[in-house]
Amino acid sequence: MARSLLVALVSGLVFGVGLALAGMLNPSKVAGFLDVFGLWDPSLAFVMVGGIAVNATGYFLFVKGGKPLFSSSFKLPETIQVDRPLLIGSALFGMGWGMAGLCPGPVVSSLLLNPADMVVFGLIMCAGLKAGAVLKQRL
Repeated sequence: MARSLLVALVSGLVFGVGLALAGMLNPSKVAGFLDVFGLWDPSLAFVMVGGIAVNATGYFLFVKGGKPLFSSSFKLPETIQVDRPLLIGSALFGMGWGMAGLCPGPVVSSLLLNPADMVVFGLIMCAGLKAGAVLKQRL
């Protein structure tokens, strides 16, 4: 248990440092990427491609090849169906990301840098996640 928590902590730390180095903690970076018809900043695309490359490599090396080091199995999504709740949730997530310039990972990473604003944002995000869960049950 302690080993898996340590691995989770180190993984989260590496992820947070990666987000910071990529500029993802700065909402204007996201706004610049989304401003395709204005002063477009394409550098976020490199972050995305890098994330996909690392994720795909890890998936094929570790998930396809066996079991995790500190658990009996990988916890992966079991549903691969693209349905209405997924599409609506994705659209809402994208709109929120575009409006705020932050998604959950950068918010957690920014807690140490700007705790007052990020706690408020985190509470609003948690309320949105709860509302999404309630909506999903009704769809």
